[in-house]
Amino acid sequence: MSEGAGHGGRLSVAQKAIYGLGDHTINFALASLSFVYPFFLTDVARLPTQWAALVLLAGRAVDAFSDPLMGRISDGVRWRAGRRRPWLLLGMLPFGAAFAALWWNAGPSFAYYASVYVLFALSSTVVAVPYLALIPEMAASYDERTSLNAWRGAWAILGALLAVAALRPLAQALGGGESPDNPAGYQQAGLLAGLFIAVFWPLIYRTTFERPGLRRPPAQRFFRSLQSLAAQANYRRLVALYLLGRIAIDLAAAMFLYYFTWWLGRPEDFEITLGLFLLSVAASMPLWNAAARRVEKRSIFLMGAASWIASQGFLFLAQPEWPRAAILAGALIGGVGYAAADMIPWSMLGEVVDEDELRSGERREGIYFGLFTFLRKLGGSAAAALALLLLGLSGYEAGADSQSEFTRQTIRVLTAVLPALFVLLAAVAARRYGLSRARHAQIVREVAERAERLSR
Repeated sequence: MSEGAGHGGRLSVAQKAIYGLGDHTINFALASLSFVYPFFLTDVARLPTQWAALVLLAGRAVDAFSDPLMGRISDGVRWRAGRRRPWLLLGMLPFGAAFAALWWNAGPSFAYYASVYVLFALSSTVVAVPYLALIPEMAASYDERTSLNAWRGAWAILGALLAVAALRPLAQALGGGESPDNPAGYQQAGLLAGLFIAVFWPLIYRTTFERPGLRRPPAQRFFRSLQSLAAQANYRRLVALYLLGRIAIDLAAAMFLYYFTWWLGRPEDFEITLGLFLLSVAASMPLWNAAARRVEKRSIFLMGAASWIASQGFLFLAQPEWPRAAILAGALIGGVGYAAADMIPWSMLGEVVDEDELRSGERREGIYFGLFTFLRKLGGSAAAALALLLLGLSGYEAGADSQSEFTRQTIRVLTAVLPALFVLLAAVAARRYGLSRARHAQIVREVAERAERLSR
């Protein structure tokens, strides 16, 4: 593909679609770990809830600096094939292998699951951070970045949909129920899924490109760069709204299977309800993308957040005796709001990178996207760990035929009420975000004028 295609011009549909396959595989893995893995740890591997929570935190403790550090590394390397794209090939096999190893039943072994989770976190960093840092290089304009992120977001949601719809049913079809006595199904499903998330990366490598003019080595040292990011007000606000939103969705995600099993009493509805929710998210992204061409991105996020909060209220009000159709309708409506709140922050990030270039004279997509990816993982794992710890404190009994009323109400609150509070806080942060379409256009002009002066 031509490198010039993304410089001030429009990317082809094929380029956007193939680029989006990357987040399809990344989000398949992350959604599997958000929606299914906590339940796997407690009810298949039979780890106590507090140890399962620590597994989720252990990987992120090691991962704490790997994402921004990986971004910094990719900002600075000078390979002939580029500073971002070679990492896609280097990381794809460890990424797939570590994911497969997560589902191997080693019994209630904290050491095994924590170690493998660390390996998965590191291998996913090698792939995900350079991949995401390509966005502002491939798509230079305000609207084209929104479009590319809409494609990426739609593929990401389809990856989550596949994880929800296929992983647990596949494990059961291959002989593994929710029992520590028959773990083979999850092991085989994990192997197939590991192969799936590795296979697309050579095609993504061939389709993506980097702009040679942006391959300037960063002048600031790593920790000075982090301090510089922290001093940028719009980046702090963007980080706040994104992190709070990630905590909200991952907190609910960790509880969904428990919610359907112990609050609604219909575990068989888990896949179909979450599947419809995610389909609604994917179908809504083109609509929000079109709206973002006429409405400021901050406003789009706020509209999505309002709808998302309403859907969380629906989850709280839902009762076990409600008909399936009502639950499915709520899922469809909730997906519309979540689509905007999930897609827009990544589109905003490109504008923040451009503002930083005007301030610092450097292109530091890697460290910006690296820190964002770290927050994505940190928010998810911290939320899931918090949910499992509170679940354990409520008296949850893995493998039991019933749970206490206090445990059932705890699951209900963790799934519906607490996430809604985090979304509300994200909306408050979004109101102060200051990069409008007009301001971004001014930034681009000033950067171009400075580059022209320096080239004389």
